Amino acid sequence: MNAQRIVWSVVLLSAALVGLNFVLMPSSYALLSVDDKAVTAAATAEPTKNDIDDNDITRFTNAISEIKDYYVKSISDKKLLEDAIRGMLSGLDPHSEYLDEDAYKTLLITTSGEFAGLGVEVTAENGVLKVISPIDDTPAAKAGIKAGDYIVAINGKLVHDMTLREAVDNMRGKKGTQVALVVLRKGEKGPLNFKLTREMINIASVKSNMPAPGFGYVRISEFQEPTNELLAAAIKKLAKENGGNLKGLVLDLRNNPGGLLETAVDVTNTFLDSKNLNKFNNLIVYTEGRLPSAHYEAKAKGDDILKGAPMVILVNEGSASASEIVAGALQDYHRAVIIGTPSFGKGSVQTVLPLDNSHAIKLTTALYHTPSGREIQNKGIIPDIFVDNLQVSKGDKMDDAMIEPIHEYNLKGHLKATGASATETAPVPVVNEDNSSLLNIAKTDFQLYQAIKILNGMYIDNQNVVASAKK
Repeated sequence: MNAQRIVWSVVLLSAALVGLNFVLMPSSYALLSVDDKAVTAAATAEPTKNDIDDNDITRFTNAISEIKDYYVKSISDKKLLEDAIRGMLSGLDPHSEYLDEDAYKTLLITTSGEFAGLGVEVTAENGVLKVISPIDDTPAAKAGIKAGDYIVAINGKLVHDMTLREAVDNMRGKKGTQVALVVLRKGEKGPLNFKLTREMINIASVKSNMPAPGFGYVRISEFQEPTNELLAAAIKKLAKENGGNLKGLVLDLRNNPGGLLETAVDVTNTFLDSKNLNKFNNLIVYTEGRLPSAHYEAKAKGDDILKGAPMVILVNEGSASASEIVAGALQDYHRAVIIGTPSFGKGSVQTVLPLDNSHAIKLTTALYHTPSGREIQNKGIIPDIFVDNLQVSKGDKMDDAMIEPIHEYNLKGHLKATGASATETAPVPVVNEDNSSLLNIAKTDFQLYQAIKILNGMYIDNQNVVASAKK
């Protein structure tokens, strides 16, 4: 064994460890830049009790030497070096990780909207994989994988015996090949078995339709580079179908695991009138971290594409990161009513720091705050109105009456109001006369049904306010 070679490897690794604090990122990757004064101060500061000493270096060197001498298989210096870096990152938090050449390429591909695999966003938790959310129209979503599921085995191997990267790599593979998952789900008596076929994942990050006359619905499945442009185009198309304006909009961020920060800021900006916010210094989001350089803030700087029309945002336990930034900002400004269940609570900032042309580290550098100062990390966004995704049974006529309560004005031959209250009218119906469209939504997506009903009420209130102002 070449002891000198090992010593030099350790010296180089130690230099790399120290240098991580002072990496200057290319602008194409940088979310946060390094402050020169902070770097200078850190470099000239007196050693602290947390600094490594000769004994620490010796212990690290001895560990490498013993592995090289006694491990059951021959192992290269390169693998030891990469595993050391990977171990350093995995010991920090669930979201910091080492990106080797393949992982780095995958990261760049997924943010542009196309990659191979099952289409499920996961994080490590207590030795298993917790599903943040399945991505729309992917093998995971089609098979019935749900946010909050725990993946405990992949192709017969326990996840507990794998690193996060190994587990993710085991779920990837050639298009058309199969992967078997064992899943634990709250409320189920035993494990669930899934067999999924890998596909190329082409993410259509924006979908839209008109679930009720005048009311638009837009779903964002992930925040990618083109998402905001697609969002604006979808809203304009819906408005055109309704004669130029929408009565209101449902923005669906359920099971949206996040994505690009800049895109989340752009999406939020789309719904804010920056000239009329008058609080929170027009902030959309800001971050704070250990270094001054970790401070980042984004401000609103545009016009509301909906021109003040009411808005509802749907969230659930699969709404994370960038989704929570959007929902939190629009909630703080009272621009939208948040409906659903509490979001995931992923409020930490990961900065991609290239180590060379083909390797990088993804490092947690700061925490997100909503405009009012709320922290998202481990707390999530709490809905204004809690609505569970209940299942309404089909085929029973009694269900329709329960979903859509009967009022006096529904009865044939009902007496109309007279006098001062004669101008008051029943709520504007949001669907066809027989309400079949809305009832069908209630049976397939109860949260969306409630969102449309609430949105309709907000629209009526707005119309009453306008009518009162004209008197």
